Amino acid sequence: MILEKLVRHVKNEGRRLTLDDPSGWNTGGPLFGGRELQAMKLPAVNACIEIISDSVAKMPIYLMDSGTRERQADHPALRLLTSRPTEAMTAFDYHKLMESRRIAYGNAYALIWRDRWGAPAELLPIAPGYMQPYLDDNGRLWYVGTNPRTGEYRKFWPADVLHYKAFSTDGLEGVSYLRRGAETIEAALQAQKYEVGFYKNGAKLTGILYTETDLTNKPEIKQADGTTISIKDAIRREWENLYTGADNAFRTAVMDFGMKYTPVTASNRDAQFIESKAASIEDVGRLFNIPLYKLGVGKQTYASNVQAAIEYMQRTLSPIVAEHEQEDTYKLLLASEQARGLQLRRNMMGELRGDWAARAAWFKSMREIGAYSINNILALEDMPDIAGGDEHYASLNYIPADLFRELSINRNEPKEGGENK
Repeated sequence: MILEKLVRHVKNEGRRLTLDDPSGWNTGGPLFGGRELQAMKLPAVNACIEIISDSVAKMPIYLMDSGTRERQADHPALRLLTSRPTEAMTAFDYHKLMESRRIAYGNAYALIWRDRWGAPAELLPIAPGYMQPYLDDNGRLWYVGTNPRTGEYRKFWPADVLHYKAFSTDGLEGVSYLRRGAETIEAALQAQKYEVGFYKNGAKLTGILYTETDLTNKPEIKQADGTTISIKDAIRREWENLYTGADNAFRTAVMDFGMKYTPVTASNRDAQFIESKAASIEDVGRLFNIPLYKLGVGKQTYASNVQAAIEYMQRTLSPIVAEHEQEDTYKLLLASEQARGLQLRRNMMGELRGDWAARAAWFKSMREIGAYSINNILALEDMPDIAGGDEHYASLNYIPADLFRELSINRNEPKEGGENK
């Protein structure tokens, strides 16, 4: 009975703010009629999706006891998230796919396949459009899945569906970045089409053919297929065939019957085409919260790029990572494990692996204040421990932390002659 209600809801009431019924978000014309990935033909959009999804996919995942902050070495959920969530995908492929779908479609779903003891055994990504959240009359959340082969509907408990969402107006479904920036992306795509047409026509601007002969009342010309065409259209077609396109660029035109050709005076520079392209890239970058230096625009200085990279981690990646961590912890760990304080976390330090100077300075500072041991640092670099590497050192001549208090007292005790030791 409940399933029948869910099916009627999905079929008859429509899907609010989804690909099928964008209700107010579909402001970008025909591009966003359920074909969001066409926007990735725009290099700036493609770069933004690749940058964010790669950043999330490459982050190391670990299981931590929030009370002691100790890492747990083995767990079924941890093995899935760090090895092969499904038979067909590596962990990197899976996380990149889920984040790409979250950005492009607003929602990314994965079905949690469990073994007989309830432990997660496989994570199966569900294609966009085949999973739908729904609140029943009692306010209980369900997920309705559609079999892509048979079209049959099936309901799932929320605990069996991982759901990562983008910005949401109702807390149930996300709205994709592409739909929210539809007009910006559409304008950039139209500019790209203009550029393609500009070079396709031999980088020659259109013009006007003049003739002193009246062509208005001339008889139409019969074509080989039996149709007729006006003499104006025939002249235009012949001109375009002979003198447009990259292969015909710079050909010498032969004019007869008193014809004259006058090119349109506007130029590509007059239209400030390059400036408009840069502006569209900046708008796309703002839509995705991507620093402009990652898209190859803006002023490039080392200091500003380092600061932008930090801001990228704080503004862009940190909220995304927090959502993934909370969803994974809540649905992949048992309630008893969560009560013990276990959490699935992501190490964002992996995003800084390319900046060796910054990492070295950070590790040095953390070791000198006693926060990191040598083995802590080696663990972050995926290197094995060394003997004696678990000792923590403090700033008092870099002594072991557990001796800091004793040596500090001894150093300040008065000597026999009344002086300090």
